Amino acid sequence: MNLSEAISAIRTGPQGPRVAAVFDFGGTVVAGFAPAAAPLRLLRGRDSRRALTDTLLYSIRGSRTEGEYERFLQRIARVWVGRSEQELTDLGEQLFRSTVHGHVYPEAWQLIREHEAAGHTVVIVTSLTRFQVLPVARELGVDHVLYTAMATADGVLTGFTEGKPLWRTEKAAAVRRFAAEHDIDPADSYAYADAAPDVPLLEAVGHPVAVNPGPRMSMTAGERDWPTLTFKPRDPAGVTDFARTAVGFTGLLSGAAFGVASRAATRRHRAMADAMIATAADATLRTTGVRVRVVGAEHARQPRPAVFLFNHQSQFDMVVLAAVLRSGFTAVVKKEVTTNPVFGPLLRFAEATFIDRSDTTGAKAALEPVVDTLRGGLSLVVAPEGTRSMTPRIGPFKKGAFHIAIEAGVPIIPLVIRNAGEIAWRNSAIVRKGTVDVAVLAPIDVSGWDPQHMDTDIARVRQLFIDTLRDWPVDAAVQAVP
Repeated sequence: MNLSEAISAIRTGPQGPRVAAVFDFGGTVVAGFAPAAAPLRLLRGRDSRRALTDTLLYSIRGSRTEGEYERFLQRIARVWVGRSEQELTDLGEQLFRSTVHGHVYPEAWQLIREHEAAGHTVVIVTSLTRFQVLPVARELGVDHVLYTAMATADGVLTGFTEGKPLWRTEKAAAVRRFAAEHDIDPADSYAYADAAPDVPLLEAVGHPVAVNPGPRMSMTAGERDWPTLTFKPRDPAGVTDFARTAVGFTGLLSGAAFGVASRAATRRHRAMADAMIATAADATLRTTGVRVRVVGAEHARQPRPAVFLFNHQSQFDMVVLAAVLRSGFTAVVKKEVTTNPVFGPLLRFAEATFIDRSDTTGAKAALEPVVDTLRGGLSLVVAPEGTRSMTPRIGPFKKGAFHIAIEAGVPIIPLVIRNAGEIAWRNSAIVRKGTVDVAVLAPIDVSGWDPQHMDTDIARVRQLFIDTLRDWPVDAAVQAVP
């Protein structure tokens, strides 16, 4: 079974909260990490932090034998005992932001979104602990998580588990208990897992799916006629990617310089800025080999001015926006970008407004001149989420961009970006080859919105992003950029 067939089965199958979608964690939701090359360090001196990292990070894996799982429990008992829950919680969050988010399977994200849209009760279950799984679950919007609980005394880990570890039959038993407590119908429910020890988990539901199955799981799936899915892990950056990035930055800077020079004779700053934006974007796409495909390109041209809202995943979004909008716009950008040696100067030249997100009062004051900018004919691009997301998930929208559009009397235009986070991961400047899809949606008139009561209106706009990512428009004309 391929991913499209799996999605179709979800959409045409039973709907509602009595249907559960249960996802194993390591190897199914997260690709995981190869075991540490060296033995785990004992908890002492300067190696203690590394030991904690090793036990948290390298335990996120797929298939493991019973003996291997027992050794994992022994290791964490030795390394974690005497440590506070808060320290492990903080380190788990830090590792997610720095490393783990890049190992979440995009296919798992898509399936979770489909089950969510079907009204299903989504559950992640794991033999690991909450320190590894909860940061991922929160980012994916999964509220129900079953994991091996660690015993504590006054907030300090004892080194023992609280109750039985969720391993093999205990994992399946935990899911059955959850189903009974939440009025779940197992016969209509789904489960996804990769390893032979999770056969009991797949047996507990009516729609089992083996994901990236190992030899034993593959044999069992074949014998029982269970569908299988293949999830592709994100490849780490290689030499070619580093070379592509270096060439791309060269193209970006040279394109920007050429654009400014081509309009320097006009002595009009806006003309030079517009030429810089378009030429730099085109040169970057050519030198990196990244393609941009646009649906609804006509909405990017008219009406102007407008407030363009985009979902923010990577630093490469700036190139994508420039390639699609071409000219006649500027941006609202977080203050931290000013320290970027490439994008900082370029954005300043493009007359971007920089705001300090930690200073609410100052941020509002900085946005006041933006209304005059819009009234003067220059459009604005804003990321309403306020920051880059770790996954394609659409985060909560802030209200600033909507207030600006209402006050300036201009429409908002949703600009939905797909795959930019695969081209350049969050917080990474490395560019991978691929295709970024952009859907420019129809303008939305906000003149009738009440600035004091627009939560429902904003939620409706946010839902447009979610729906577009789920059901990408395929019938409309697609335009390649440049």
